[in-house]
Amino acid sequence: MQALRPPATRLGQMLAFATLMGACGIAAADAERLEADLRALFGGGGSLSLGEVSSGMLRSRTTAEEIVFETEEGERLLIDRYIVSGDYDAPDEVTLEGFRIEDSLTELTLMSAERIVMGEPSRAVFPLHAGLDPEEVRLGSLAIDGIVLELASELAGELFPDTPLQRGQGRMTIERVRGESLTHDAIGMLEITGVAGAAEDLDEIGSGSFTLASLRLEELTGLDTEGEETLASLLLRDLDVEASELVGSLALLDVDGDFDDGKGGVRLEGLHLDLARMIELAPEEERTQLRMASNVLTDGSGELRLDAAFLGSWQEKGEHSVLVSDSQVDVQDALRLLFDINLPVRLPPGITPADAFADTDWLERATLLGGDMRLNLADKGLFARLATLGAAMEGVTEAQYVEQARTQAQGLGMMFGPEAQAVLLGLVELLEGSAEELEVRVKLPAESTVNSYQTDPLGGAEKLNIKVETR
Repeated sequence: MQALRPPATRLGQMLAFATLMGACGIAAADAERLEADLRALFGGGGSLSLGEVSSGMLRSRTTAEEIVFETEEGERLLIDRYIVSGDYDAPDEVTLEGFRIEDSLTELTLMSAERIVMGEPSRAVFPLHAGLDPEEVRLGSLAIDGIVLELASELAGELFPDTPLQRGQGRMTIERVRGESLTHDAIGMLEITGVAGAAEDLDEIGSGSFTLASLRLEELTGLDTEGEETLASLLLRDLDVEASELVGSLALLDVDGDFDDGKGGVRLEGLHLDLARMIELAPEEERTQLRMASNVLTDGSGELRLDAAFLGSWQEKGEHSVLVSDSQVDVQDALRLLFDINLPVRLPPGITPADAFADTDWLERATLLGGDMRLNLADKGLFARLATLGAAMEGVTEAQYVEQARTQAQGLGMMFGPEAQAVLLGLVELLEGSAEELEVRVKLPAESTVNSYQTDPLGGAEKLNIKVETR
């Protein structure tokens, strides 16, 4: 005779069965909600067809397959799979696989993405026509792979407003996009890598191709208010452009806009402009003048190479602060410019160092407590070529051209004072080759204001201790 099961065992089986039935009920409900939300998403006109919509019982995942939506304007949106993972009301992820937007008349794919993953979205489906409050749209993270975009589409114009791409015609591909903390008014981080494209009619750039290794933005805020946007950092690497109006590359652009840590600025490395190629593509009647300018800048190579840095820091010194700036521009085979500032400042009430860097209008209300500035201009071939070009255009010898420049400098100096005259005569020495560097050092009085120098430039200059040296 078969032994009876213990009551506890039968109770456990009943509880497991009830749990399974409950899970089935929740899964079925989630599938119904996903289908209803997708129909609401595309409920603004057009036709929608859905394949199978299902939920897994063991894995908390709800999937809709073969979504096809055709708009009344003739565009078609297709999604192979729409997957909601985790609690439907607070998903861990929402994944779109095989995302495509097509022109149903021409069958041209306007945009496609292999995979879109939204991490920790505020909703499983964001309705387009339900008047959703922008503050309700939030993503913890974003990952998009394999993007292809037709630049002539209206969608591209919306994605790239106020850029040359807005009205371009061509195709762009992006290997991947990664983002963090995305809301209607702020982006915690956004990184785009592996960009390549070929396009026509890119405004001033013309027609051609471009590649970009990566672009990363951090802490972009104020997106909902025009003019209030702030950016903590931007890092661009390896941009190459070969177009009818621009041929060049940029190795690095590094913008540190977060001055809360007391420092920031802009670095630009490896800017290369192929002026010779650009001149060949220019209208014939403009080429002679352009070649003259190119020869002066590049010593005939036709390749302009430039590095620059504009860096600043802020130091607290008890009751006042010190602004330190270190800027440098280096044009290969042409010139090097250095500009250093050491400026003790008493800030207006309520102004922080970060505010001071963000808006220089504070200078008009600040008190300058002395300090010094240094400007150093080093000739690396530019001034000799300027003298040669100037003499040729005037139809005189280089010596005569330099003497004309000296006479003009002396005349202007009589109008604007001995300090201005010393700077102008120093530039003449660079022209004639008797000096390679011009340095101007300025010491400010113990206490002054920027406004005093603006309202009376000549009188303000008399208060400064200015030394001009050439070597």
